[in-house]
Amino acid sequence: MKLVSFRVQTSLGDHVRIGALVDDDALVIDLNLAYTCLLYGQGRSGRPYEVAAAVIPPDMVQFLTGGEISREAAESAVDFMRPKIASEEPLSGPRGEVIVRRLDEVELLAPVPQPNSIRDTLSFEDHMKNFEKRTGRPIPELWYKMPVYYKGNPRSVVGHDALICWPSFTKKFDYELEFGIYIGREGRDISEADAHHYIGGYTIFNDFSARDVIQEEVSVFLGPAKAKDMDTGNAMGPCLVTPDEIDPADLNMLARINGEVWSQGNSAQMYWSFSKIIEHISKSETLYPGDFIGSGTVANGCGDELDRWIQPGDTVELEVEGIGILRNTIAKAEQREAPT
Repeated sequence: MKLVSFRVQTSLGDHVRIGALVDDDALVIDLNLAYTCLLYGQGRSGRPYEVAAAVIPPDMVQFLTGGEISREAAESAVDFMRPKIASEEPLSGPRGEVIVRRLDEVELLAPVPQPNSIRDTLSFEDHMKNFEKRTGRPIPELWYKMPVYYKGNPRSVVGHDALICWPSFTKKFDYELEFGIYIGREGRDISEADAHHYIGGYTIFNDFSARDVIQEEVSVFLGPAKAKDMDTGNAMGPCLVTPDEIDPADLNMLARINGEVWSQGNSAQMYWSFSKIIEHISKSETLYPGDFIGSGTVANGCGDELDRWIQPGDTVELEVEGIGILRNTIAKAEQREAPT
């Protein structure tokens, strides 16, 4: 399944829901309401709304926490709705609720609008080699011994089509072509062999960076800090693809700026697999559903490696095979107010 978090406007105000993309990603099914409708039609419960809220809550972290029970219920809800969509039957819920909407009728948020945590790794060896060529500094031996990572700010996460604010403290703002995983099951001291059971899904990640600031920060043996810490600096989306539908070991990846391809790569180039990364991160530390782990940048996956730089007003599209396209526009000067 391709799962999304989306915002809809109703007479009672804005509501955030979770859904599944169908019909070539043109439609989104409200999973909670679809499962409510399924239970109501079966007549197996006198409390379909309450049961559906427990099994498929309209919140992605709670849904991931529900594990196999929630996922299987979601699959049942989608299977229940598909023939109704195909036959153009009425798609209202028991109380007249809208169950299926066109994708262009909703606002897509990040699949997990606010992850519990963000850890981003450096997993592509060729990206490291390109850094070595630019700086003349060899790849540290430690990089080959453990998957290093930094922690980001979960409150800076935005989704597909969100406006990205150019930070006031940088002259070299950069995109990064990445993808990543959401943890779907609580665990600690997870072995590499078992790690795949803890992956809840995959999404695209654009880890925006202030390149000129990074160089200053790492010179004092800390960071990245402000180089990665800015409002709207972590874009994720457009959806969460469940592990049964994707092979993370062979995904074509590309970045387009204003429609022109700047970067191309493949996930097969990862030196550190997500299973090895999970094993390392979970040593004496519990991982929770809704935690996010990034792959790091694919080779030539950022302007810094290409010596090409995005500008205010540019539209950045990251595409990862099997997931989709994450599109964001860099704010112009008059648009750079802090988000409300």
